[in-house]
Amino acid sequence: MPLGLGRRKKAPPLVENEEAEPGRGGLGVGEPGPLGGGGAGGPQMGLPPPPPALRPRLVFHTQLAHGSPTGRIEGFTNVKELYGKIAEAFRLPAAEVMFCTLNTHKVDMDKLLGGQIGLEDFIFAHVKGQRKEVEVFKSEEALGLTITDNGAGYAFIKRIKEGSVIDHIQLISVGDMIEAINGQSLLGCRHYEVARLLKELPRGRTFTLKLTEPRKAFDMISVRSGGGRPGSGPQLGTGRGTLRLRSRGPATVEDLPSAFEEKAIEKVDDLLESYMGIRDTELAATMVELGKDKRNPDELAEALDERLGDFAFPDEFVFDVWGAIGDAKPHPST
Repeated sequence: MPLGLGRRKKAPPLVENEEAEPGRGGLGVGEPGPLGGGGAGGPQMGLPPPPPALRPRLVFHTQLAHGSPTGRIEGFTNVKELYGKIAEAFRLPAAEVMFCTLNTHKVDMDKLLGGQIGLEDFIFAHVKGQRKEVEVFKSEEALGLTITDNGAGYAFIKRIKEGSVIDHIQLISVGDMIEAINGQSLLGCRHYEVARLLKELPRGRTFTLKLTEPRKAFDMISVRSGGGRPGSGPQLGTGRGTLRLRSRGPATVEDLPSAFEEKAIEKVDDLLESYMGIRDTELAATMVELGKDKRNPDELAEALDERLGDFAFPDEFVFDVWGAIGDAKPHPST
C-alpha cells in the first residue's frame, strides 16, 4: 500500500561531516529558536503547564557540580521547570543552569539529563562559568564537532574529534555552550540548527565562536576528545522506574524501555543519522512509540506528520522506520 505523501523528497543531511547529537531531552523544549525551528514538539507549543495536582511529587536530590550542599527538588514536569527548581533550591537565576548530568559531577555529556530521570538518580547541575570568544579558521569542511542540546535552549559541544580543526584549539572544550556564531545568537536553537550553521560556514575563512564553559571544581579536568567517559560521582539510578518528562501533559512514572523498545530505538536512531545527519534518542523513542502499534507504513506516516510534521521525513525513511520497528519486535519461534 503506497504512502500518500508523495510530496516528500529525501531530505539532504543537515550535516555531512559534522555530527549533530542531541541530549536525551530534545523533545522537552517545545519553543522556537531564533532560526524558526520549533523542535520536535512544534505543534504543541504554547500549552500551559499542567496544574500542580497532576505533577508527580517525586523528590530528587541534587548538587551543583562544582560543589554545594545537597538540595531537594520536586514538582516539575519538564526540563525547563526542573532547571527552575534547581535554581530556586540554590538561589540562582534559572538562566545560570546550563545542563545537568546524572550520577556524576563531571562534564560527561553521555550522562546528560534529558527526557528521562531514573527514580534513584542523583542530579548534578552545571552552571555557567567563564565566557570566551574564539576565532576559528575553517581549513577543512569538517570541524570535528559533535553537537548536543539540553532540552531547554542551550546547545553544547558533546565531542571533539581527535586531530580535527577544533581539537587544535585548546580554548574549546567538551561541555562548552555555543552562544553565538559570528555574532548571531544561538540561544534557544536546537542541535541540528547549530550543526547546520557550522556546516554552512565557508571553508577557507575565519569565523568567531562565543562560548560559555561550565563552572568547574578544582578536581575537574576538561575533557578534550572523548566527552563520554564514565564519571566518578555517586553511582545511583539502579531502580527500574523512570520519570519521563514531556513537552505537554504531566510527567509520568514509567518502567525503563523494554528490550524491544531499546532495540527499536537504536535502529531508528541509526536511521536518523543516515537520513538526517543527526542522532536523537528521544526523537527515536517518540517515533517508536508512535509506530509500534500501527498496522502499516501509511498509518505511521500519518502519525509522524501529525506529531513531527516539521521534520518532513521522506517516504523511504518512513518505510525504513516501519521496517526497523518490525524487525525489533519479538517473533514467535517456529
